[in-house]
Amino acid sequence: MLKGLGAMGDMGKMMKAAQEMQGKMAQLQEDMHSIMVEGEAGAGLVKATCTAKGELKSLDIDPSIFNGDDKEVVEDLILAAIKDAQGKATERAQKEMSKLTEGMGLPADMKLPF
Repeated sequence: MLKGLGAMGDMGKMMKAAQEMQGKMAQLQEDMHSIMVEGEAGAGLVKATCTAKGELKSLDIDPSIFNGDDKEVVEDLILAAIKDAQGKATERAQKEMSKLTEGMGLPADMKLPF
């Protein structure tokens, strides 16, 4: 259909590729809400689960750490588990984005909006 249009045909291909990428990026944004990662602290005594977007979904705290004298330690473990989960969420999001960009022939380290 665009044969014989020279650069116009290439522009059409680029526009189509851009639309495809936009669709894939939108789908990936949606998928990030359902991809779960788990962070932990205190050798697994506190676990935090969040989405690849970094939204905290749940906490699992081993009851053995509840001792009135250890309140600050428990708080620190909770924060550490949440930060671990959020760090893993960021890594997972970057990994998923790399798959998308590599699949489209873009550089793996290309930073796209998330």
